[in-house]
Amino acid sequence: MNTVTSADGTKIAFERTGDGPPVILVGGAFNDRSTVAGLANALVPELSGIGFDRRGRGDSGDGAEYAIEREVEDIAALIEQVGGRASLFGHSSGAILALEATQRGLPVDKLAVYEPPFIVGGRERPGDDLTARLRACAEEDRREDAVMLFLTEGVGVPREQVEGMKASPMWGWFTGLAHTLYYDTTLCGPGNVLPEWLKTIEVPTLAIGGGTTDEWMRLSAKAVADAIPDGRYVVLEGHDHGVLAHPDALKPLLVEFFA
Repeated sequence: MNTVTSADGTKIAFERTGDGPPVILVGGAFNDRSTVAGLANALVPELSGIGFDRRGRGDSGDGAEYAIEREVEDIAALIEQVGGRASLFGHSSGAILALEATQRGLPVDKLAVYEPPFIVGGRERPGDDLTARLRACAEEDRREDAVMLFLTEGVGVPREQVEGMKASPMWGWFTGLAHTLYYDTTLCGPGNVLPEWLKTIEVPTLAIGGGTTDEWMRLSAKAVADAIPDGRYVVLEGHDHGVLAHPDALKPLLVEFFA
């Protein structure tokens, strides 16, 4: 593990795997650098994967107030650390962060995103006050409430299914990162509306949807590709939103695109 100092002085923990062209791996909700480590390993030797703990997670620090700008600065610091230019891969809300970083002018060569959670059809939008309610849960340390609210309203998982998750070993992982969930919904924006600024992204972009994932996520990936001038949409057959657990399935697409 290494650390880099972001613009506001926050230490960001990261690990680099391989010596090829650098690809920074941006995880979404409930993710830290350990959940992208498998993908970093899979990209070797053609590419070098950089996994990092987004602020507030793992071994990274955090600022007093959350803002998307701080997370973009974290990625900027990582890009500078690995040579001044890099490509980005983002998963879920991490895909939105990667899109934000790119459209704000960071030195990004190519961008790949897997199912950024905008809503263009296929499900109801969450309430515009979702981020405020998740933040209140974080400030009051109501971790289980935050996870339940995020999964049911933010993601659209049936409540009874979430109740069943409480007996799973993963529930402790979820609650351990619950204080950062409003960071992810801040990235999504009120109602998860597809942003107009996507059309200003000028780098080649690959948007990926899983063949067995929920329809609304595939629709989002395609809409992102359609909105970006140099965007391309592909379907990864046989996989869903949990693709990070199957990094070898992603490798051919990413190696062909990035390398």
